[in-house]
Amino acid sequence: MRKVVTWGWLMFLLAAAAHPAAGQKNEGSQLRTLTGHVFNSETQPLTKAIVYLKNTKTLLIKTYITDPDGTYRFPALSPSVDYEVYAEYEGTRSDTKTLSSFDTRKQVDITLRIRSK
Repeated sequence: MRKVVTWGWLMFLLAAAAHPAAGQKNEGSQLRTLTGHVFNSETQPLTKAIVYLKNTKTLLIKTYITDPDGTYRFPALSPSVDYEVYAEYEGTRSDTKTLSSFDTRKQVDITLRIRSK
């Protein structure tokens, strides 16, 4: 009988590990979005600039090519991760900015500026 109880407990733990915990479901509802604009030094929006978003935990990098008005958008970001964001346009790069896990806003807007050569 002891083996059955132990086996049953092990199966329960494996099943629990396979399904998201309640806390993880709440994190999904707490996901945040990073939006912003990319401008040149004269504050004109840059179309087709490449925006890079780096997850500092996994080192995974996502990219976004700016819209005609210079906007970019990265939805569904984890609130427990720091991200680094920067833009490149025609070989020139903006400063890198950080989206901190301590920033509790669900919607964050970061403007990136690329200086002319």
